[in-house]
Amino acid sequence: MAIAALVSWIVTAGLGFTMLGLWLSKGGLRAAQSDATVPTRLVPPLIFSHFLLAASGLVVWIVYVIIGSAILTWIAFGLLVLVAILGDVMFLRWRRSRTEGTPEARFPVAVVYTHGLFAVTTIVLVLLTALGIGGP
Repeated sequence: MAIAALVSWIVTAGLGFTMLGLWLSKGGLRAAQSDATVPTRLVPPLIFSHFLLAASGLVVWIVYVIIGSAILTWIAFGLLVLVAILGDVMFLRWRRSRTEGTPEARFPVAVVYTHGLFAVTTIVLVLLTALGIGGP
């Protein structure tokens, strides 16, 4: 179960990193400036907090897979809950900005939804592992 969660988390991270790269390349940081002509609904603190918490959780999960300390499963799960809350906020903002010409409006819909699907899968697998369901 732990390896399945790791694989799912890596796929989720790859898709998220793709969206972050698209947002940056389409002028997301410039759009976040107060004098930008094209605004963004995904403000840098929201995006980068989501990214850094998710990356930190992934590191914690990798350490768990290597050393097997059960407390790390709960730390990773707690981080995932925070990441999911931020992700939900970003998803709702993204949906509202799809027709506004913002940098995030250019995200491929399939990438956004696949990222969310793998994120939910990761959360479930991490929780099951933390509860001791499905083996180590």
